[in-house]
Amino acid sequence: MLRLSIPEMIKRIEQGVPFEAVARDNSFTIRISKYVPYVCTAIHDGHAFRDELKLKSLLTEYERWYEEDPFTGEFISSMPIVLTGLDSRFEYDLNREPSTAVYNTAWGKKVWKKPLTKAEKQRSLKKHENYYKVTHALIHKLEELFDACVVYDMHSYNYKRWDRVVPVFNIGTSEIDNKRFGATAEAWREELAQIELPNGIENISAINDTFYGKGYNLAYITKNFQNTLVLATEVSKIYCDELTGEPYPLVVRTLQDQFKTAILNHAQTFIQQFTNWEYKQKERLLSPDLEKTILKIDRELFHLVKDFELLNYVNPINVAQEKKKFFDSKCTENPEFVYRPINVDAFDLKRRLHRLDVHNIQDVNIQGLYEGAINAYVDRVDMLSTLGSSKFMYNSLRYFGEPNETDIANAKFLIHLPEVSEEDKSSQRMLNVQDAVEMFKAAFDDYGFQGKIEISKNMVAAAMVLNQKKKVVLKKGATFSPKELRFLVHHEIGVHMVTTMNSNDQPLKIFNLGLPVNTLTQEGLAVLAEYLSGNITLKRLKELGLRVIAANMLVKGFDFKKTFRRLVNDYNVDVDDAFYVTTRIYRGGGFTKDFLYLRGFRDIYQFWKSGKDLGPLLIGKTSLEYYDTITEMIERGILNPPKYITKPFEHPQTQLNNPIFDYIVSGIR
Repeated sequence: MLRLSIPEMIKRIEQGVPFEAVARDNSFTIRISKYVPYVCTAIHDGHAFRDELKLKSLLTEYERWYEEDPFTGEFISSMPIVLTGLDSRFEYDLNREPSTAVYNTAWGKKVWKKPLTKAEKQRSLKKHENYYKVTHALIHKLEELFDACVVYDMHSYNYKRWDRVVPVFNIGTSEIDNKRFGATAEAWREELAQIELPNGIENISAINDTFYGKGYNLAYITKNFQNTLVLATEVSKIYCDELTGEPYPLVVRTLQDQFKTAILNHAQTFIQQFTNWEYKQKERLLSPDLEKTILKIDRELFHLVKDFELLNYVNPINVAQEKKKFFDSKCTENPEFVYRPINVDAFDLKRRLHRLDVHNIQDVNIQGLYEGAINAYVDRVDMLSTLGSSKFMYNSLRYFGEPNETDIANAKFLIHLPEVSEEDKSSQRMLNVQDAVEMFKAAFDDYGFQGKIEISKNMVAAAMVLNQKKKVVLKKGATFSPKELRFLVHHEIGVHMVTTMNSNDQPLKIFNLGLPVNTLTQEGLAVLAEYLSGNITLKRLKELGLRVIAANMLVKGFDFKKTFRRLVNDYNVDVDDAFYVTTRIYRGGGFTKDFLYLRGFRDIYQFWKSGKDLGPLLIGKTSLEYYDTITEMIERGILNPPKYITKPFEHPQTQLNNPIFDYIVSGIR
């Protein structure tokens, strides 16, 4: 961060130059990542106190903290223009006029052991003066650019000192032009009332209940700028224990997240009504620039895990041998799968992942995206470190989860459907791996990108995409019906390779690595591509259902051979298919990932049916959970729209499916 003098800050503001800096006297920070018609301030967020004043102070550090507004700076950290005080209000109070800004007594307590000298007092008041010089220049510039401006002036208060129920959010409006801005203030209260708080905290929002908005920050701006509205907003300290200072991180994070939404919604309405700025999307109110902190963390994360391909390790290298042994034993001896050596130091990798300081990312949503990705990689490292042991299954359950009652009901619905006669393989010409190679090559050409194709005998699935290597691996000896091969191409190339290629077009590598549990979304998209291309089969849907059933058996404690026999005897599954499904579930020691294909298909199908744009999910290895954040980042210009779009998503051909599939797919709950 730059360290600038007050004239240097003002010069940048007058020139309309975005910048982030701390005042040379360390009294406040200012960040202008984009000039927009709204400002956020947290003037009492600071706790710094000059050493010379500490020696004279009668108050303890906690007594000072108690009357300050901790975390208010974090609540507004996602916004493009932020002014944050760094000094304690007990040195000088920015919300009081200069003549009373340095306390003698405060809240009934004497502040100083002996009076401050004139020089000590003047040093504090100079900081007060500097803050308002910069504030004046900033508001003047914004009114010059946009005709009007709104300031969200954030504070907090100790609600336990009240002997009645008090609001979580209080807006002080007694000193604003209520004839002109009263309805806008009420709209802000209504926006705050929509905030949902955790831990059963009741959200009460009010105007002029506990405080009336008579602070100097509001008074100064209102007096000097007729077209700027200041909304003095108090938050009760529900986000910490005000008697001990212990923060409640979940509540802090919720307020940070939901204040971003509330401010954007309200600012958009204000701007449309009072300013000259014309735009269509509220995301335009945020900065289009990537924080340097994000780029640094993104590079570090990519460096740490770019070669981490979990499926590379989880696939057994002796499937063919163990399959033969299993059938030779008349299905009475469980396979003993062997895996390639692991060249990852799990403890060191986890340590280095935890050292990535995502807390310094200012935008709360992007911060959450990286936190989720890092935690997900830690879970995947735990999985890998226990590969082949009984602990692997529990780490898999922690990461992927397990089938619930709805998943199982959907699986049984599909499995018990009557056969579709046209899918009888006996009358079809079967295709081999070389046919598959040619069809995959044609798909590469059709999309206009290059990739590698490899044939391997050490495969459980018929085909797999290795993300970092941009490679499709096909199972040696596999055979396919024409429709099966076509849906496989749409699945692997149309989604997995498309999202790989799109991720390489992004400025952030996190979308190449993958967001948390992106399996749910990626496989859901891939199966949707099979359906929309007109190549879905009942056999395929039943296979997805069988994976759910097998995963549920694993969780219930069934071993490999018992699950295999149940699939064959109870569900009439071909023995080769049963071995394939069971191997996928039991590899590694219990890999529950596969049950997510059916749930993912259901979620993505319903998402698509609702009319939502699937494009943002194709920019890389995304997760539906982060759809709104990804969409916002694209609209802000931080991310690129997808270069490649899955063909069936652009031109669905569901008419090529048997009409019965419309009923079947709509029946998945």
